[in-house]
Amino acid sequence: MTADDTPPASLAPSATLADERPEAAVEDPPLYYQSHVFVCTNVRPDGHPRGCCKAKGSERLRDYMKARAKELGLKSVRINTAGCLDRCELGPTLVIYPEGVWYAPKTTADIDEILEQHVRGGGRVTRLMLKPGDDPPKGKG
Repeated sequence: MTADDTPPASLAPSATLADERPEAAVEDPPLYYQSHVFVCTNVRPDGHPRGCCKAKGSERLRDYMKARAKELGLKSVRINTAGCLDRCELGPTLVIYPEGVWYAPKTTADIDEILEQHVRGGGRVTRLMLKPGDDPPKGKG
């Protein structure tokens, strides 16, 4: 830091990519999927202090979500397996893009609610949402 507490130029925030684009920049293409869901299926050893989503039933919930989305005729949704999403203590977890909304479903009824309210309806299932700051302090892991 300098005497006036301003970071040196090398540490100052850089311009965003949008700031560097020429006036006639190409727009992003349309979304390939209207909703892209990533379900954590990470595995940690038994007894790990942070736990893991797989041990909490995430694979079963992911499989159900994939089948149920198909049954509901949700054509522009993709349900994918993800590795660790780093919110293991709250798992099982999933995140839906492009919104970046996180959920911690525990049952197939929770999955139904997420598919109907969020994916199909564009709303949110607030009782299942994870927000910044919900995470417990992380130990070593």
